[in-house]
Amino acid sequence: MKKLIALLVAGLWLAGPLGASDPSPLRSLMTGDDSRGWEGVGRLNIGNGSFCTGALIADNLVLTAAHCLYDKDTGVRIMPDEIEFLAGWRNGRASAYRGVRRAVTHPDYLFSASDKSARVSNDVALLELDQPIRKSSVKPFGTYTRPRKGAEVGVVSYAHDRSESPALQEMCKVLARQGGTLVLSCTVDFGSSGAPVFVVEDGEPKIVSVISAKAMVRDIPVSLGTNLETPLAEMQAMLASGDGVFTAVQPVARPSVRRVGTGAAGPGGAKFLRP
Repeated sequence: MKKLIALLVAGLWLAGPLGASDPSPLRSLMTGDDSRGWEGVGRLNIGNGSFCTGALIADNLVLTAAHCLYDKDTGVRIMPDEIEFLAGWRNGRASAYRGVRRAVTHPDYLFSASDKSARVSNDVALLELDQPIRKSSVKPFGTYTRPRKGAEVGVVSYAHDRSESPALQEMCKVLARQGGTLVLSCTVDFGSSGAPVFVVEDGEPKIVSVISAKAMVRDIPVSLGTNLETPLAEMQAMLASGDGVFTAVQPVARPSVRRVGTGAAGPGGAKFLRP
């Protein structure tokens, strides 16, 4: 595994200081009590063994990172019928298993774009499940406006070293906002791509961004979150119109034996961007 990526792209240099941050430790959601309320976050098994993180925002829609839908070596788009959403995946079981019927990435996202800053800010995708998840224990999350610099946020994510249960970081901070990108103090790793970034509004967690990458800025480890408000509305409109949508080439069949991805070791699109 490679070291954290240095941000040497001019578009992501920050004009001012990042400021101090003391994020809370990761807390593994190993038990039913620990996981209660977070079952809408799940693992996305992609292709032949890779995985990302995704979150329900409706009973049939999952939000994740766009780069998860591309083979990192070839740049080829991964088709929806090669993706499976495991809601609340924990200790070998999920609260619900669903295939993906259709998928759309933000129209301004290009996997091989030379503008790395734009690649991160537009790194968001929406997946339409083959069947809605209608279980009282698996609730979709609402979304909210982009947080300001200094705001407290949290992240629930899977990663290569915790692929069998998610971890919650209850408090990290927005260190900076650069264009459409959030620079965060949140702890992420390979497999966390697409993980939801939350704020708590009226006592409820709401998604304000998704994780795109981890990086180094001035020797400080950070994570990068995507723009969400306008891109999400645009992708929902694309799904409604069918414009730019990728559709499963055959009916999605969920196997009785579930795939178990290996995260960073797998060949699919679950690796982080390398800005």
